[in-house]
Amino acid sequence: MLTKTKIYLSSPHMGGSEQKYVDEAFSTNWIAPLGPNVDGFENDLKNYLGGGKYVAALSSGTAAIHIALQLLDVSQGDEVLCQSFTFSASANPIIYQGATPVFIDSESDTWNMSPELLEIAIKDRIEKYKKPKAIIAVHLYGMPYKANEINAIAKKYDIPVIEDSAEALGSTYFNQECGTLSDMGILSFNGNKIITTSGGGALILGTDKLKEKAVFFSTQARDHAPHYEHSSIGFNYRMSNVLAGIGRGQMEVIDDRVEARRMNFDFYKQHLSQYKEITFLEEPENFFSNRWITCIETASYELREKLRLELLKDDIESRPLWKPMHMQPVFKGYLHFTNGTSEKLFEKGLCLPSGSNLSQDDLLRILNNIINTLKL
Repeated sequence: MLTKTKIYLSSPHMGGSEQKYVDEAFSTNWIAPLGPNVDGFENDLKNYLGGGKYVAALSSGTAAIHIALQLLDVSQGDEVLCQSFTFSASANPIIYQGATPVFIDSESDTWNMSPELLEIAIKDRIEKYKKPKAIIAVHLYGMPYKANEINAIAKKYDIPVIEDSAEALGSTYFNQECGTLSDMGILSFNGNKIITTSGGGALILGTDKLKEKAVFFSTQARDHAPHYEHSSIGFNYRMSNVLAGIGRGQMEVIDDRVEARRMNFDFYKQHLSQYKEITFLEEPENFFSNRWITCIETASYELREKLRLELLKDDIESRPLWKPMHMQPVFKGYLHFTNGTSEKLFEKGLCLPSGSNLSQDDLLRILNNIINTLKL
């Protein structure tokens, strides 16, 4: 009896040339967390992103946010304004630094940080405590946030912005690559991202000097000396030469991966938008999303769960949208400025399988399951 293959939400998709770079690392014995692939991967990313940016390849997107906070001297007693509707990795490094997160809700146009609530929060914290040390805004599911508005507010109050582009490589905002829109940008190459290095991330910076400092902190902050001398606390966050080789191969197919993800979105939208119980997040003018994950908003929590569970019965992975940080038990009691947007999206939203390696048969199987469930 034939069994159906499991369909994952977003699985790795190799292009074929990754092995060449990995084999080079082995044949030359560049296995340590440095080497030609790391340099090459950083240059590949730098060339792809443009804008005169500098890139430090690190062990994860979380590490990139942590190093960014370190570069901004965020420490105990500081507050960092962080998008609430996101994965916990956006917020956890704030705690690593002994600082306090203040969570900002989303707006409906992009599902990302609300500029209006951001300014309300800044004014409140200046009046009641002190000026926040940084802002972490996220391009959620590949949809750019309103960078012009966020940057204008940040500039007005002289607060740096960390641009969390973990899900947004290949997305653009007014024809500028996400990750290059603010003071510092971060990328993730986790196994479920649009390209992967198995585990890995990158920090995007405006100057070579800042990159050197990021590399210093990410390699245990070893001072220049013949012995091991340390005058700062550092971290073991550098990407390995082997994993960077996978990244080099993945960069050769990045445009194909973006196209495939966007085609998935178009397929779902074409066949499901006729059902009034389901809506899709549209791109505002001058916004270009890589559509890393295709998300739908359903009419109710009950329908969301019905769809998710019926897909699960058919061995098809789907997932509720991110549970907002201000609702998470670990962040209970932290200050938040909310308007109900992210809570509603979490209640009714569902992520559909979106891998760039989905076949037409996979998509039809998912679609038929959803349509049949809507008719129940």
